[in-house]
Amino acid sequence: MTQPPDDAETRRAVPPVICYPTATLPRPDLPLYRAARAGAMKVAERLIPPRDARCFEVAAGQFFRITSVQGPQVGDLNLWNARDLSERFYSGKTRALHGTHLSTGDRMWSTFPALRPMATIVADTLDWYGIDSFGGAVHDVIGTRCDPYTGRLLSGTAYHNCCHSNLTRALATLRGLPLAEAESHVHDVLNVFMCTGFTRDTGQYFMKASPVRPGDYLEFFAEIDLLGALSACPGGDCSAEHSSDAAACHPLLVEVFAPAPGALDSWTPPPVNGYDRSHGL
Repeated sequence: MTQPPDDAETRRAVPPVICYPTATLPRPDLPLYRAARAGAMKVAERLIPPRDARCFEVAAGQFFRITSVQGPQVGDLNLWNARDLSERFYSGKTRALHGTHLSTGDRMWSTFPALRPMATIVADTLDWYGIDSFGGAVHDVIGTRCDPYTGRLLSGTAYHNCCHSNLTRALATLRGLPLAEAESHVHDVLNVFMCTGFTRDTGQYFMKASPVRPGDYLEFFAEIDLLGALSACPGGDCSAEHSSDAAACHPLLVEVFAPAPGALDSWTPPPVNGYDRSHGL
């Protein structure tokens, strides 16, 4: 290790600065969303089998809820613009704007050049958890998704029911795409219900048993027309391992709700980002 300079402690003591102050970030109208949700009716549902994934669609102005229905289970969520798969959830920018874990009032932002809210979290029954003594919290945007490539790298095995492969199969099946093309659209996820953080001593990404129990849910308002895909992770509650058949796994339920006519008359979908894309030329 390099010999530290004489002023090492002084350098370490420099206070941090928030990279993206969000005081001017457009805020969701949560009272309007909640009023619309109160009169909404269920119009669709999709049960996600354990160690598998399914797609679902949500129109702009509708709500969707992800619920743990049988036992503790985490899920990996992808979102796309239903009309243009090139606009998809941008976990890195969402993390930079809202933090490592999401909850009520936070939004899932889309990729460049659109960079706009895709969905807003309107309810979270695990919001009580906060940040535990290990630095763990729920619903993370720091992990990626369990995948067969990392599994091959670390263990030399090929496991096909990991979330990356599950999401790839689900999108390929729904849209009639070749697997390779579908895979190119699968992206870093919102880890729904997953409890994660970074170790204090080594800075490594960790997971621990999710606090989710049957009946817990995370609910979203769709800001644009959405295509979603949700994988019921092979890690179950992620208390021990993933990318294997060892963990107890359970289904997840996705429900879609449509507000009553006129409930969102004062709301309009967010426009794409206003940057002119000239990039200085």
